[in-house]
Amino acid sequence: MLKKTYKWLSPGMKIKRWIFLSWIGLTIFILGVILIINPKIPTQIELGTAEIINKITGYDIHTIWVDIIFITVGFVLIIIGILKWFKSIYEVAVPYRKKDLVDVVYDERKLAQGVKIVTIGGGTGLSSLLRGLKSQTSNIAAVVTVADDGGSSGRLRKEMGVLPPGDIRNCLVALADEENLMSELFQYRFHDSESLEGHSFGNLLLAAMTDISGSFDTAVKQSSKILAIKGRVLPATLYQSTLCAVMEDDEVVRGESSITHDERKIKKVFLEPEYCKPLDEVIEAISESDFIVLGPGSLYTSVIPNLLVDGVISAITNSKAVTLYVCNVMTQPGETDGFSASDHLKTLKKHAQEIRIDYCLVNDEIPSPTLQEKYKLENAYPVPADVEEIEKMGVKPIKASLISQTNLVRHDPAKLSDGITKLIMDANVK
Repeated sequence: MLKKTYKWLSPGMKIKRWIFLSWIGLTIFILGVILIINPKIPTQIELGTAEIINKITGYDIHTIWVDIIFITVGFVLIIIGILKWFKSIYEVAVPYRKKDLVDVVYDERKLAQGVKIVTIGGGTGLSSLLRGLKSQTSNIAAVVTVADDGGSSGRLRKEMGVLPPGDIRNCLVALADEENLMSELFQYRFHDSESLEGHSFGNLLLAAMTDISGSFDTAVKQSSKILAIKGRVLPATLYQSTLCAVMEDDEVVRGESSITHDERKIKKVFLEPEYCKPLDEVIEAISESDFIVLGPGSLYTSVIPNLLVDGVISAITNSKAVTLYVCNVMTQPGETDGFSASDHLKTLKKHAQEIRIDYCLVNDEIPSPTLQEKYKLENAYPVPADVEEIEKMGVKPIKASLISQTNLVRHDPAKLSDGITKLIMDANVK
């Protein structure tokens, strides 16, 4: 311990000078305090200092003012020394940060006092939500579905037996403290390689960490540290589960990718195996939350699969948290064709009859005619905000402008975060 302490004083550390400056400041400060306490015993230093000041300024400076000057100068030197000391350490320890130290500390402390929010979903919808919420609070627990079986995630699941990392990876990057090289690296997708074609670096890293640590949730925690995320990302379950759907003709389709590519209407979805134990941290986070957000995301393949994990619905119902469902802004071909906002809610409650939903956030902003024509070619349309039907279900509807002004009709992270923050304030959460 003593050896490590002396190490701070090694040459080139750029620490000693600031410690010395603080020490000088402390000495001067203490001297000033002593002279204030004992005004009848002026020292030669004090008298000499007063004489010098008198000669320089031409004014007769009483020794009491010298005492005050000592205290002030000493205090300033202490503060400068401490700030420079911390800055010297900070620049080396976290060189990627673009903020000043004071801003980092202020933001961290402020966000740590924010509302405890649990988000439940998957896909790009949940990532957009998290990207906005991280500016409001760091007390975020993102519960993410692990039923994906397509793309890079599906291949890793089949070849290595790991849980699908795709949605987890997207949420980790969304909660990353800053958009930096490491975030870009996590999202990097390999090309022109037969064996790595289509894989993202983040997926491969999560798979490798799972193999090293022997646990997928440990791999997620380690990746969270690498990206310095605000909050936590939690897989809904560690069970290898398959999402299944009963179609309109009662045929059962197995696998998320097969379900999304099937053009028939879905009657209901379920998991195989039927019993999937939730991660303990998921139930704990839900129980301790102030606010629970379901969605946005694919209704049947991103949001509902989380609710099918054993114990999740009862945890939400028994929680004292305010519960919000964020409805999708566009219908999804093969899943929610012709659905209104109330249809989304009805489907949700059909699969989770006991669940309590207090609010439903719906978009009332109309996409541009150009975007509507673009989506019409894909058989996707804006979701009607039928607020009267929502109210009949005992849920309070909230209309807001939520879509992003890009070439895609998706939830805008900032608008979505602002809408939820306003609701938190109106509902007097915490």
